[in-house]
Amino acid sequence: MAGDLYIADDPELAAASTRAIELADRYGRVWPTNRDEAALILRELLGGMGEDSEIRPPLFVDYGSHLRIGARTFINYNFTALDVAAITIGDDVQIGPNVQLLTPTHPLEPEPRRNKWEAAKPITIGNNVWIGGGAIILPGITVGENSVIGAGAVVTRSVPANVVAVGNPARVIRSL
Repeated sequence: MAGDLYIADDPELAAASTRAIELADRYGRVWPTNRDEAALILRELLGGMGEDSEIRPPLFVDYGSHLRIGARTFINYNFTALDVAAITIGDDVQIGPNVQLLTPTHPLEPEPRRNKWEAAKPITIGNNVWIGGGAIILPGITVGENSVIGAGAVVTRSVPANVVAVGNPARVIRSL
């Protein structure tokens, strides 16, 4: 969480990840037929979930506990949130299918990478953001409130509030 290097297959981290995988799997099996049980599973899995928010499974997380989702947020199918570092999603956010929020980073040098060292940087999604299907948000990124990220965009730099950003790498194409 501090951004320092750590060993990815540490037994304590592996246990927390296994717990998250099991809870996410249970969530996918009970949603939508038992929404009350599904909500309880999300409360156990996630670091926070705002009122009237919805996540359509499948949901993929590293730990879940570092993922906080605001109120009235909708997340479509096949959401991947690798929450090695904090991921904060604001209120009234819309996230399309197959979106990935990726906090892990890896050393460029071959030896530390071979030895399974990695780190992470947090991601913040502001209020009232729309992220189009298939977009990828990389480590350390902030997307400012009211902004739109186009479908398939790869966001490599933070995006200010009130803009539309598209492409690979994503670039601002207009103000809102």
